[in-house]
Amino acid sequence: MSSDPPYLDATEPIEARVSDLLGRMTLQEKVGQLTGMHAGSFLDTRRKHTQTTTVSDVKEAVREHYIGSVTPFGTGLSQYNNVIVAARIANRLQRVAVEETRLGVPLLVPVDAIHGHAHIEGSTVFPHNLGMGATWDADLVERAARVTATEMAATGANQNYSPTADVSRDPRWGRNYETYGESPRLVSDLVAAETQGLQGETLADSDAVAATVKHYPASSAPVRGEDTAPVDVSSGTLRRVFLPPFERAIEEGVAALMPMYNALGNEPIHGSKYYLTDLLRTELGYDGVVCSDWLGLWMLAERHRVASSLSEATYQAVDAGLDIASVGGPEHAERLTELVETGRIAESKIDENVARVLRLKFALGLFDDPYVSPDIAVETVGSDAHRRTSLECARKSITLLENDDDTLPLTDPDSLFVTGPNADTLDGLVGGWTVLGLTGSSGTTIREGLSRGIGGDASVTCEPVPAGEESPDLDRVEEAAADADAAVVAVGEAWYLHEFGPESVVGPTDAFPKRNQLRLPSDQRELVDVVSGTGTPTIVVVVTGRPLVLTDVVERTDALLVAFFPGTTGGDAIADVLLGEVNPSGRLPVSFPRSIGDLPVTHDWLPHPSPLGGNEHLPSYDPLFDFGYGLSYTSFSYDSLDVSDETVSPGDDVTVEVTVTNTGERPGEETVQLFGQNLVSSYVTPVRELKAFAKLELDPGETKRAEFTLRPRDFSVVHPDGQYATEPGEFELYVDDHSRILTVEE
Repeated sequence: MSSDPPYLDATEPIEARVSDLLGRMTLQEKVGQLTGMHAGSFLDTRRKHTQTTTVSDVKEAVREHYIGSVTPFGTGLSQYNNVIVAARIANRLQRVAVEETRLGVPLLVPVDAIHGHAHIEGSTVFPHNLGMGATWDADLVERAARVTATEMAATGANQNYSPTADVSRDPRWGRNYETYGESPRLVSDLVAAETQGLQGETLADSDAVAATVKHYPASSAPVRGEDTAPVDVSSGTLRRVFLPPFERAIEEGVAALMPMYNALGNEPIHGSKYYLTDLLRTELGYDGVVCSDWLGLWMLAERHRVASSLSEATYQAVDAGLDIASVGGPEHAERLTELVETGRIAESKIDENVARVLRLKFALGLFDDPYVSPDIAVETVGSDAHRRTSLECARKSITLLENDDDTLPLTDPDSLFVTGPNADTLDGLVGGWTVLGLTGSSGTTIREGLSRGIGGDASVTCEPVPAGEESPDLDRVEEAAADADAAVVAVGEAWYLHEFGPESVVGPTDAFPKRNQLRLPSDQRELVDVVSGTGTPTIVVVVTGRPLVLTDVVERTDALLVAFFPGTTGGDAIADVLLGEVNPSGRLPVSFPRSIGDLPVTHDWLPHPSPLGGNEHLPSYDPLFDFGYGLSYTSFSYDSLDVSDETVSPGDDVTVEVTVTNTGERPGEETVQLFGQNLVSSYVTPVRELKAFAKLELDPGETKRAEFTLRPRDFSVVHPDGQYATEPGEFELYVDDHSRILTVEE
C-alpha cells in the first residue's frame, strides 16, 4: 500500500488531489503558486534597460519562496535559446521544485510561442498570425499549433502565452501581426483552432500545452494606435467586435487567460473586478487561470497611477480576479503574504486562486512526470515533418494583390534580379517574438528561395540595399535590373516586437514604417522607382506585419505580393509562388487603406447619416485592397447561393450552400466568404459582417459546394446593454454576386 499522500496518487480525481494538497500548504507555499519569474535577459522594448535574472536566482526563489511559474526562454535576446540548454534548464528548475521543496509542487513553464516555438534556435517558425489569417484555413492553423505544442513540450515548456484573440482594427498598432485579422468571425474560428491544436485531445497528453488566450478583452484598438494606450469603445462595440474570440476560446476550454495592459475607458483591466470577475467569470463562465501580462501590476502604480504603491496594485489585481503575477518574483510573494497577514486579502480568496493553478498543473500531468529528454527535444524541434507543415502554411499565406498583364507566374526566366532590404534576410522574414540572428541553416531567404527554385542555367543576382543606407549604389541596382528578365523588390518592415526593432538588427528606426507613417520610407519607394523605371517587369514583395499604405507603390509595379512575416520557410514559399510552383491562395485578413488619413478602414463599418444627401462625403469604406481580397493564377465562378429556408423562427438554424467552379486552367484554392447584414434593426448594425468561410480545392473545370450552418446569434443585434437579440425582419446573405433574403418571423 502506497504511503504517498492522496495528491500524489494519479488514480485520484483531480479535485480530490487539489483539495488534499491545498489543505497541506502554508500561506507562503500558497502565495508562491501565484507568483512567476523570468530567467534570462529581457530587453525593454523602449530600450530603457536590460533586466537579467540568472537560473541560480530562480532556483533560490523556488526554494525560498515556492515560486510556481518560471519562464526561462527569452524574447529574442535570451542566453537560453539553445534546444538542449532549454530542456536541461527546464529539468533543473523542475527538479528544484519537485525535490527541494516540502510538498514538491512542479512548475508551470510558460513561453511566448506566438508563431511556433520561435525563441528556440532551430525551431519551426510559422508565418505570424496575420499570415495564418491570410490562409483562411482553420485546419491548417490547428496543425501548426500542434507542431508548436509538440516542440514546446519537448523542451519542457507547458504553457503558451497564445492564442492572441485581439481583433485588428487599427494598422498603426504595432502588434497587428499577432492577430488573425479584422473580422471577429475569422479571428474566433482561428483562435478556436489554435486552442484545440495547443491543448490536444487532453492536456495530459505528452505533447499538449496549456493555451493562454490574450489580451482580454480589447487591446487592439488603443487610441492613436499606441500600444497599451487606453481603449475607448462602446459596450456594443466591445460585445460585437472584441469579445467574441474570447468567448469562443472559453467555449473550447482554454486553460488560461491574460488581461490587456490597457485601460478600457478609464478602467485598467488588471485592476478591474468588473472585467476579471463579473464579466469574465460570472457572465462568460470562465473557470481557468488568469495570468498577468508581463508588467501588468507594476503599470497599475507606475503608468495608470490608480494605485499608490506596488502593494496597493497587488491588492487591486488580486481583489479584481488575477491569479498569477507572471514575473512578480519574490517581491510579489512577500507583498501578497503581507496583504493576507494584515487582513486586506482573505486567505480563502488565496485558496480559490491557488486551486485554479493546482488544477491546471494536475490536468497537465506535471505531478506525474514534469521532466523531458534533451535528446528527444533535439530530434523533435525543427524536424523535417514540422518544417514541411511550416512551408505549407507559408505558401498558403502569400497573397497576390496585383498581377498586370499576367506578369506572374514567371515562366522560365533566364535571369532574375533581387533587391531590397528584405531580399536576403531571415530576421526580416520571421518578424518579432523570434530568436534573433538567424543563420542560413534556420531557413531560406527570398534570394535563396529563388536561386534554388529557378534551376538550370538561369541566374539570380542580388543587391540587398539595407534599409536606411545613406548612399546606396542605385546606379548598380539600375544596371542589374535593366539586364534581367524580371526584378523582385523585397520591401516592407523588419523584426520588431511592439513597434520598433533594435537598431543593431534592423538599422535606423526611421528606415521602416511605424505608427505615424504607414507608407514605405522614401528610400524603399525610391528603390521601387529605380527598378520599375528600367522597364524590366517589376514584382514588389511586401514583407510586413500590418496593412501598409501602398497606393504609390501599386502605380509603379507590375505585380504585388504581400507576405505577413512568413517565417523561416518564407523564402521558399515566395519563390514557389513567383515561379508558378504554387498557385497563390492567400486572401487579405485585413483591409489595406489608401492613406493613413482614411483610418479607420474595416469592412464591417457602421452606416451613418449623410447630411445634404451625402455629396460632400468621401466613401466610408474605400480601401486600396478590400478585406478578403486576393488573386489567383486561375479563375472561379459562383454558380448559386441556396438556403434551407427563406423564412425562419428566431431560434432556428439555417443551412447555406454555395456552388463554386474552377473556370481556369490551373488547380487552385478558393476561399468562399459568406457575408450578411440586418436590413432593418432596432440598433445600428454593420453594413456587412463575415458570417462563415471555407476553403475549396478545385481542379480545372471542377465544381464543389461549400455548406455552412448559421446559428441564431449570426442574425442577432447587439443591444446597448451588451445582450444579443434575434429580431424579426429581413436579413441578407451574400457571397460574390449572389444574395438571398431571409425573413425572421415574429
